[in-house]
Amino acid sequence: MAKEIPGAKPVPLGQLVRAQDRLSFVYLEHCVVHRDANAITARDTSGTRHIPAAMLGAVLLGPGTTVSQQAMVLIAESGSTAVWVGEHGVRYYAHGRSLARSATLLQTQAALVSNQRTRLRVAREMYAMRFPGEDTRSLTMQQLRGREGARVRRLYREHSERTGVEWTRRDYDTTDFAGGTPVNQALSAANTSLYGVVHAVIVALGLAPGLGFVHTGHALSFVFDIADLYKADVSIPIAFDIAAREVADIGAETRRAVRDHMKSGHFLDTCVRDVKALLEETEDIAEYGPDAFDSDLVMLWDGADGAVSAGIAYSDEPGGYDDFDDSFDDSADLPDVDDLVPEDRR
Repeated sequence: MAKEIPGAKPVPLGQLVRAQDRLSFVYLEHCVVHRDANAITARDTSGTRHIPAAMLGAVLLGPGTTVSQQAMVLIAESGSTAVWVGEHGVRYYAHGRSLARSATLLQTQAALVSNQRTRLRVAREMYAMRFPGEDTRSLTMQQLRGREGARVRRLYREHSERTGVEWTRRDYDTTDFAGGTPVNQALSAANTSLYGVVHAVIVALGLAPGLGFVHTGHALSFVFDIADLYKADVSIPIAFDIAAREVADIGAETRRAVRDHMKSGHFLDTCVRDVKALLEETEDIAEYGPDAFDSDLVMLWDGADGAVSAGIAYSDEPGGYDDFDDSFDDSADLPDVDDLVPEDRR
């Protein structure tokens, strides 16, 4: 009789929920996160809340959270993930396993960015999201950058007029935050906060933060790509609003303003939806949930033929590796190593 494995039993597949039916993100702070059967519990001074693990996409663990090992086990077994963040997801620190049970979305990202034609198409779509109603399909990257620059300068002018904050140009020193003008300080703080939220979304989806389409060469290139989609609605108006006020700590006030903007949770849902739309994820791909558990099977790359199942002794099958290796006879006379190396290289 087999010995029973200690610990809590895994969540039955039938109790898990498909990705599109889950809560995308749940943010927790200043609480103890534990497990009660198949629910995640969050206990603070006001009491204990139960969150069905099968309904979760990602748990954002904010300041003051203490999480147990069993809670992490349940999150992982439910096809969810945990991301350690700052207040209301404003800063990203670390993450657990991604939401994806397969590498489909990651492979899509890598394939799109590795081909000049598809990379240009995705980049154009990113710019098209900023220019609603305009056709960007025939524009070059140089033309798109010029149009984007004009749009951003116009936004700066409009918010300057709206708030009465003087604006000259975007000017900042990453080594001297306090040396910038109040509005430039606020813009830097707002952008950093926005990057944190977007970074959390990207890693939760199992994507590579460094594989950007517009930006390139930086470990956060894709984070910058996606964050740029929302600066006009998040970073820029918030920064000018903060700069128009008399505040003691511009950086802290700006981060709190971005945090409050994220409280509704709609931004996270929008960001997830936009990322998947840009990468053209089809509805029939189950990234996590009960329909995705077959993706735990590891496949072997088979060249032009795609992929074949792993875990099979192909040498035992006709046409497998056994046929390929039949020509090798370890009893045959092998050439001396020196005979294989040209004289001028010995």
